[in-house]
Amino acid sequence: MSDTIKVILSPRGSDIGNLIVRRILPQRAARLVGPFIFFDHMGPATFAPGKGLDVKPHPHIGLATVTYLFEGAITHRDSLGSLRDILPGDINWMTAGTGIAHSERTPDAARASGHVVNGIQTWVALPVEHEDAEPSFSHHPAATLPAFERDGVRVRVLVGTAFGMTSPVETFSPTLFAAAEFDAGGALGVDDEHEERAVYLVDGDLTIDGEALQVSTMAVLTPGAEVKLESARGARAMLLGGAHLPGLRYIEWNFVSSSQEKIEAAKKAWTGQTFPKVPDETEWTPLPVREPR
Repeated sequence: MSDTIKVILSPRGSDIGNLIVRRILPQRAARLVGPFIFFDHMGPATFAPGKGLDVKPHPHIGLATVTYLFEGAITHRDSLGSLRDILPGDINWMTAGTGIAHSERTPDAARASGHVVNGIQTWVALPVEHEDAEPSFSHHPAATLPAFERDGVRVRVLVGTAFGMTSPVETFSPTLFAAAEFDAGGALGVDDEHEERAVYLVDGDLTIDGEALQVSTMAVLTPGAEVKLESARGARAMLLGGAHLPGLRYIEWNFVSSSQEKIEAAKKAWTGQTFPKVPDETEWTPLPVREPR
C-alpha cells in the first residue's frame, strides 16, 4: 500500500427500505473521517413503475444528515414541516441536534414512471458543544454550489472548503465534501488543507499516487500527505473529511451522541411516540433490537 494511503475500507450491504446500500462508515479501522461518522452509497438501483424508495419516518439526534444524488430524486419530509425534492447535484443538510424525524420517499411522478436512484447519504457528527443545537433543514440547489473544471476533472464543492472554494452550506466544524468527475486521462491534486481526508470511488477507474482504488471502496489518506488522483478511462469519486472530531461518539440505530444517556432518552421518546412527528405521514419505524455499533 502507498505511504499516502492509511487504510482501504470495503463496503458491507444494508437494507434501508426497498433498497440495498453499500455502507462504508463506520468501521473498526475508521470510526470517523473528519466529522463524517456514517457513509452509504445507495444504488445504482432501478425501480419498475409503481415501485420506489420508502424510508419511513425515523428519528435522529446529535448529527447532521447530508444527501447527494447522481441520478434520480428523493422527497424529503421532516418534523419541522420541511418538504423538498432533492435532485442530482443538490445538497440536503438536516441538523438533528436535540431531535428530528424525517422520511425519504420516491416522488410520485418518478414512482409512476419507473426510475433509477444513485447517490450518497452520509452523517456528520456534531461537536459536543453543538449536539443540543435546534433542529434545522436547508436545501442547496446544484447551481448554488461552487465548481470548477481543470485537467480533465470537474469538481463541485458540496460542503465546507476545498480547492480555494467555500460551499454555502453552514457547518459546525471544518469540513471537506466534494464530488469529482474525471474524463479519460483526468488528474487532480489533493492538498493537505484538511487534517483527515478520504477518497471514495463511485464508478470508473482511479489511482491514488499510482495505486489503483477499487470501485465502491474508500481510501483514508495519510494525514499531511498531498496526493494525485488520476483516471485512465473516466471516473466519479467523492472527497470527504475535515478536522479531527475530539471525544468518543456512541452510535445506536439512527442516534449519534457523546452521551449514552442522551441516546437512551431518545430511544425512550421514539418508542413512546413523544418524538416530533412528520406531517402527512402515518407510518412509523419501530426501534430495532440490536447492539450498539
